[in-house]
Order: sequence, then C-alpha cells, then structure tokens
Amino acid sequence: MCTAITYKGKDNYFGRTLDIEYSYNETVTITPRNFSLSFRKMNSLKKHYAIIGMAAVVDNYPLYYDAANEYGLSVAGLHFPENAHYFPEKANKDNIAPFEFIPFILSSCKNLDEARKCLSKISLCRINFSDELPLTPMHWLIADHSGSITVESVMDGLKIYENPVGVLTNNPTFDYHITHLCDYINLTHTPPENRFADINLTPYSRGMGAIGLPGDLSSASRFVRAAFVKLNSVAGDDENSSISQFFHILGAVEQQRGCVKLPDGSYEITEYTSCINTDKGIYYYTTYENNCISAVNMHNANLDSTNLYSYPLVKKQIINRQN
Repeated sequence: MCTAITYKGKDNYFGRTLDIEYSYNETVTITPRNFSLSFRKMNSLKKHYAIIGMAAVVDNYPLYYDAANEYGLSVAGLHFPENAHYFPEKANKDNIAPFEFIPFILSSCKNLDEARKCLSKISLCRINFSDELPLTPMHWLIADHSGSITVESVMDGLKIYENPVGVLTNNPTFDYHITHLCDYINLTHTPPENRFADINLTPYSRGMGAIGLPGDLSSASRFVRAAFVKLNSVAGDDENSSISQFFHILGAVEQQRGCVKLPDGSYEITEYTSCINTDKGIYYYTTYENNCISAVNMHNANLDSTNLYSYPLVKKQIINRQN
C-alpha cells in the first residue's frame, strides 16, 4: 500500500511512499523530449514534454510509479484492489492502458487544466503490459501548483474528484476518505478546550489536541494521519527545510518491516519515499535501507536526447561517522 501527498514550501512538492514487499529494480528515470513513447491503441509520440520519476524500465519502456514533467504537472499511481475496473476498447475514446497512463498524461499536458481536458476523452482499457506483467489495479493523484485531483476508473466509469487535501492512499474509494475526515473534525494542533463538563480539567501533556488521530497502517487511517500532519505542517523558506519537512510528513505513515505481515510470510515495507520539487525538476528520494536523501536533477541530463536516463537507487545506508 502507499501514500501520496502534495506540499507547498519554498516551491511546489509532490511525492509518495511505495509500500510493498518486493522490488522491480526501479530506478529514477528521465524520459527526454525526443524519446519515442509508444502506446498500444494511440499513435506514438516522437516529441513530447520531458519527464522524471521512479520507474521500472521493461523492454525500454518506463513503467512509472510516480513522476513529474518539465512544467511541474505530477502524477502518482497507487494500489486500488477490488475497486479498479478497466474496460474493453471503446470507440470515440482515447484508449489508454493503465500502465501508459502516467507517461500519456505527463507527455502531453502542461498543467491540471489540460489534464482535465485530456481525461474527458480517456478510457482505461484492459490491456496487460505482457503475460509476465498483468495489469495492476490502480488509482491516481494528479497535481500542479494550483491543486490536485484524484482519478479512479471503476465499474460505472472514470471518476474525477477534486482533492482539496492533496493526499491519496488506497481503498476505499476517494469519496469515502473525504467523508471519513469528518470523524476527526475536532482534532487540532493547539491545546484542547474543555468541552467535557463544567469542571476544572487541564491538559496534562502537549499534543493532546490530536488525541484520537489514528496510528495504524490501514489505508483509511494513513489518509487521515497524512492529511492532519500535512495540513498542519510548517516548513522554512529554503529548499533544504522544505524537502526535510516533506520527508517528515511522509515519515508519519511509513511502514517498518515486521508491522504488516502478508499471508506468504513476507512483510510490507516502505521500499522508497520520494519528493519531487516540481518547479525545479529535482527528484529526491530515500530507501528503506538508506535514509540519506539522494537527488537527481532532470535538467542536468540532455532533455533533447532520444534515450532514457536511468539512475539506480542508492540503497546502502550512509552514516556520517564523526569520530
């Protein structure tokens, strides 16, 4: 399972945790403007906007988990089991396979308004990448500097929700998550007021305004906790402070090995955490094994190239030994 957020600090930021029990040897991947992007039911794009993000590159195709383009539009795909529904090919629609969704949107849309227009013509069709890589049930968070939306392909069609909190996790559907926030409407980052009775009750600890904030690792609880932490978060006005704060926000929902055991005996962990400065095209990340922040700047690559750039993740722990 996963959590994705948007954040405004010094610049605009977008990122996610990938919570999973295995790795596809994903890399930070740059798709330059002249890399030929092919689509199963649409014409290939020989020229398009440059993209940076985390991807598993299979047969020279970038299967992006999360990414941003050179204009700051960002997309993350999150697991959406039982709810996601993909359709047979439809006439008079742009038929896009779900694994093509992120590159399709980011290669051709500069901003959220253009993405909304593009979405009005899309149908997510039932096409596997290969026999070895069948479709994954997904929904998506799309954002730019102006806001964010959630996109869900379900039985009764493609749903597009305005996302006022800039947070997405997994099941249930997004409308439930927003309604669920009402259960925590009294939480506050300030000391609580006594509404219990007309007697002298004084808080005995700092932070008691947030008593009741869920601490488990379910997707519904992670949505509430990420929203509370993000919406109350205060960052400094420089880049280092902003990215540090972003990783602290997602640290509130990270998964430690051993806390989520799966039926096969494996454990779900936060394989990586990402933070994209969408204004500058810099992809920051940490991994489960290495909490030192690494960075890849898309503008340090040749964005007019015809070849993908892939940067393997730095997974070995880096420790600054001071004596």
